[in-house]
This record gives sequence, structure tokens and C-alpha cells, in this order.
Amino acid sequence: MLVVKKGEGVKVRVRVNGVWYEKYVSPRTLLVDFIRDELGLTGTKVGCDTTTCGACTVIMNGKSVKSCTVLAAQADGAEITTIEGLSSDSKLHPIQEAFKENFALQCGFCTAGMIMQTHFFLKEHPNPTEEEVRDGIHGNICRCTGYQNIVKAVLDASKRLRS
Repeated sequence: MLVVKKGEGVKVRVRVNGVWYEKYVSPRTLLVDFIRDELGLTGTKVGCDTTTCGACTVIMNGKSVKSCTVLAAQADGAEITTIEGLSSDSKLHPIQEAFKENFALQCGFCTAGMIMQTHFFLKEHPNPTEEEVRDGIHGNICRCTGYQNIVKAVLDASKRLRS
């Protein structure tokens, strides 16, 4: 058990998108706030703060997590990928391309979380059926588009990643 005196911070050292960061934060700092406020990576959104909407989804140690319900201190030593870490060489990741080309976004608030969940889901299920896609993204909510184009984008992304 980590014991911290009142007013003291805890050291958090994480590798985010391939870069190591070390910061002192309040023991109550949520991972999503750490990523956004301490690291300046604002692609990850704060939606519900109750793990319901999935806007804050990131990949931590290879698993999809909702960063609004993980303390930054719990992520100490972890490897984290955010939406900013998917693309490389100024090119969109195939999942991002699929979302763009299938009009799978409207306001864009949920998009980063949807894409990160898709990234995790397609690693586990590289050739999913439509039903598996719907089940695989069920913890991420879009309030604008409905899900038809998002499902189309995930299926398209799975083809792009396999070719």
C-alpha cells in the first residue's frame, strides 16, 4: 500500500506513445487528467467520468482501459498508447483512415476512444463479423452518428490491417 502524506504528490513514471514521462501528481489524479493536463495530450477526452461512455479509452500494457477510472499512480511503470500515438510519419493509421472514409464520426468527441477500442479489438479479433464488432465496441458510446458507419469503419479497418 502506498502511503502519502497530506499535500504530497506521488511519482508517476509512464511511457506514453514511446516517450518516458516522470511527474509528481496528487494521489487522486485520474489517468485521463494526467494524460491531458500533465502531458498535454488532449486527444483523449473526458466524457462521463464513470467508465460508461469510453471517450477516454487508451491502451495500457496492451489492454483497453477507460482512463477516467484508473488513477495515474496505478499506471506507474506502464506503457500507454493514446490516439496521438497511432499515426506515424504524419500519416493516419489505417483505423483512422477507415473512420474518415466511412464517415464514422460527426462531432468527433467519442472518436478517439472509439478508435482506441477498435485498435485493441482488432488485435484480438483481426477478422471479425459485424456482430462481433458491435459487441467489441459496446462500451463506447456515440451520441451523434448512430453506429452503422462506425461498424462499417471497423470492418473496413480490419480489411486494411490484414492486407
